[in-house]
Amino acid sequence: MPEAPGDADTRRAVPPVRVYPDDSLPPADTHVGDITLVNTIRVPPRDARAIRVPAGHVLRLRSVEGPQVGDLNLFAADDLSEQFYSGKTRALHGTHVTTGDRLWSSFPHLRPMATVIHDSLDWYGTDPFGLRVHDVIGTRCDPYTGRLLSGTDYHHCCHSNLTRALAEATGLPLLEAEPHVHDVLNVFMCTGFDAQGHYMMKASPVRHGDTFDLRAEIDLLAVLSTCPGGDCGAGHSSDDAACFPLEMQVLAPSQAVLDAHRQPDLSGYDRSHGT
Repeated sequence: MPEAPGDADTRRAVPPVRVYPDDSLPPADTHVGDITLVNTIRVPPRDARAIRVPAGHVLRLRSVEGPQVGDLNLFAADDLSEQFYSGKTRALHGTHVTTGDRLWSSFPHLRPMATVIHDSLDWYGTDPFGLRVHDVIGTRCDPYTGRLLSGTDYHHCCHSNLTRALAEATGLPLLEAEPHVHDVLNVFMCTGFDAQGHYMMKASPVRHGDTFDLRAEIDLLAVLSTCPGGDCGAGHSSDDAACFPLEMQVLAPSQAVLDAHRQPDLSGYDRSHGT
C-alpha cells in the first residue's frame, strides 16, 4: 500500500454533499382510497411468474407462508426497452426504498414506473448492523456468477427464473427474453454494507401477511422471482434454504380515482447530446 500523503487527514475530512437533494423531486401522492382485489398469482418457491398491472392500479407483493425474499423486474407493458432502472432509483432515493419512493425507468424514458404507497416493514428502519429492507443495491443471483465462483450450474437462480417467466409472458424465445432481464428491486431482502464496503445480507424480517404495495404509474408487466435463498439468511443459488411462495395481487381503486390518474410523461430531454 502506498504511503499516505501529509494532508491525508485533511482530504478525508472534506464533508460530503447529497448528490440529489431531498427537494429535487416533487412529493409523491400515496393515497389511492379503497381498493378491490381483481387478480392474484402465486409464485412458487424457486420460480417466477409475471402479471400485468394497468396504470393506476396497485401491485401488492405479499408474504403468504414463511419468510421469503423476492426479486422484482418491471417493464412498460407495451415496450420491454423501458424497464426498471435500479441504479437511478438508488441515486434518487437511496439504497433501499419504502413508502413515498418511486421506481424509475431506464434511459431515454426516465419516468416513474411505480410509486411505493405502503410498506408493512417500514417499522424496521436501520438495524444495529446498518442494514435495511427492500434494496436496490444487489443485482440478482444468477447462474453465471454461480459457475464463476463454484464451477457448477444451478438453474433456479433469480436470473434464470425471471428469464423463464418473461419468455412465457411475452412469447419470446428464451435466449431473446434473457437480455431484457435487469437488475432488480430485492423485495423484503435485508441488506447493507460493512465498513469495507462489502455487500451484506441477513435473514429477512418478513413474516406471513407482510405486504409491499406499488401503484403502477404506467401500464406494467411485473415479473417476480422467489429467491432460492429463501429469507437470504445464509446464502442463495442452491436448494439448501427453506423457500416459500409469494403472491402478486392486482387491486383496483375506484373508477373516479382511475379516471383522475395521469401517466407520467417520458423525459423531455431532446436527445441531441450536444450535436
